[in-house]
Amino acid sequence: MKTAYIFPGQGSQFKGMGFDLYQSSDSAKALFEKANEVLGFEITKVMFEGSDEDLKQTAVTQPAIFIHSVVLAKISTDFNPNMVAGHSLGEFSALVAAGVLSYEEGLLLVSKRASAMQKACEIRPSTMAAILGLPDQVIEEVCAGITDEIVVPANYNCPGQVVISGSMEGVEKACELLKAAGAKRALILPVGGAFHSPLMEPAREELAEAIHAAQFEPPVCPIYQNVNARPATEVSVIKENLISQLTAPVRWTQSVEQMAADGAEMFIECGPGKVLQGLVKKISPTAQLQSI
Repeated sequence: MKTAYIFPGQGSQFKGMGFDLYQSSDSAKALFEKANEVLGFEITKVMFEGSDEDLKQTAVTQPAIFIHSVVLAKISTDFNPNMVAGHSLGEFSALVAAGVLSYEEGLLLVSKRASAMQKACEIRPSTMAAILGLPDQVIEEVCAGITDEIVVPANYNCPGQVVISGSMEGVEKACELLKAAGAKRALILPVGGAFHSPLMEPAREELAEAIHAAQFEPPVCPIYQNVNARPATEVSVIKENLISQLTAPVRWTQSVEQMAADGAEMFIECGPGKVLQGLVKKISPTAQLQSI
């Protein structure tokens, strides 16, 4: 049976995250302490003791989820993937777990990504919204029809659940049109900006420089990347896809469909929460699901 390990993105954080893991072994504790050293502040204190609000800060959320996910993979005695994938931020966790990046280098890139995204969010007010109960094509057509503002599909999470992203006005206008088109819900999300949209271009440029400077190695197994939902093993391809990810949609539905088509029967979520298992169940109902 082929096994796919999947890594969650932003939104999977919770109060006290990682504390049990920290206490579970000396090797886990060492990885958490190394993260404090690399980041230059005690992120473990925020993870273990911080409030929900503390954990929502992008500069904390992204590294925290990355650390939690990678530590789980590294201390797991039976981590032996046939393929890996990560949702947005989770793609960085997947790359470290698959041996493409070192833990330290991956953490620095995630920290740089969080900082660059935060700066991009401050340039122009922007947001995201979850659209439920409409075919992808209808959402794409409505977004494409709004030409005076920026609004695009950002996350293809599962059939009937797509997140759109763009300027405040663009997202609000799209929500009204999508509700008129029959959406069950069009819900503005409590996020700081328009992730996976053209408004992230300043962040993409900043992150591209850091990615090109980082040391990448070939993965131990194919990684199915967000931008095209295809398996990648070549370092140059992985880098370019990772750079494109910030301004391109997360094709999670298509990634899971492709992994299943390529033989994945077991999907193991590696990180905080069970969000991805819920999505996989809707995309590939016959898949077996597990958490580390």
